Amino acid sequence: MKVLIVDEMHESIVNMLSELGLEVDYCPEYKLKETQKIIHAYEGLVIRSKFSIGAEFLKLASRLKFIARAGAGLDLIDLTACKVADVAVFSANEANKVAVAEHLMGMLLGLLHSIPKGNSEVKAGVWDREGNRGVELFGKTVGIIGLGNNGRATAERLAAFGCKILAYDKFKYGFGTHLIGESSMEEIFEQADIVSLHVPLTADTQAWVNADFFDRFKKPIVLCNIARGEIVKLSDLVEALKDGKVKGACLDVLENEKLHKLSEEQKEVFAYLAAHENVMLSPHVAGWSVESYYKINVVLRDKIARYLLKNRQ
Repeated sequence: MKVLIVDEMHESIVNMLSELGLEVDYCPEYKLKETQKIIHAYEGLVIRSKFSIGAEFLKLASRLKFIARAGAGLDLIDLTACKVADVAVFSANEANKVAVAEHLMGMLLGLLHSIPKGNSEVKAGVWDREGNRGVELFGKTVGIIGLGNNGRATAERLAAFGCKILAYDKFKYGFGTHLIGESSMEEIFEQADIVSLHVPLTADTQAWVNADFFDRFKKPIVLCNIARGEIVKLSDLVEALKDGKVKGACLDVLENEKLHKLSEEQKEVFAYLAAHENVMLSPHVAGWSVESYYKINVVLRDKIARYLLKNRQ
């Protein structure tokens, strides 16, 4: 079987797949047009986020047996079209859960304890202790929405900090433990001090976190989004920050992450968020640690190996 890799990945990927008996072509410079011209010759495709894959692409991929996505989300891949075409789809959800959880903890602790602000001020010669008084994470009630790999890893770390965890997952039940409370959205709206999003981008979650969502909380919250930017309507988040319904935000993802291509409205929204001292931003790197870069390869190799074994029997 021949496998085409069209995104930059940890260098170990070629040897890992070759050891499975696969013929690997590593072409991270290929874009959609170049890939479309040659995909008919491959049984496997490894991709991160270079382009979307739908029915039209699959028509050209007449020999394709599997797609391995080097990351967690599958919103760029039409899963229905893949099922119709009998193309298996793998993702590496398990690979970056530690990185995501640690990154979110860093953002949240930095926000609550004014660490970036204090750092900047001291470096500028300003010694303001009272203006940088922190708020403890201990004892806060955290709503975890989506209890997959990343959600669970985050919940476990927050529980270790003495937080009360209320977890909601519309696709799961019976997952409560002594650390994680299985909850409804109504309980989260009623009790949460902090809300962390760990859901995929789907038609149901697109712009799900909007003005109506914020209006349902009984207390001002801190919002954390390390899932997908399009889940949160940022213009509504700005209004919620202005109204005091949201008192802070940790955002690793944005609706439009191409900052040089923002619309005028998006520029205004981004400028407000960037200037707000209670908003922490990072460039979609929560799951992008040195360690997870390698772990992604391990997870995909193991899933491809299981697929090959199953289909050779």
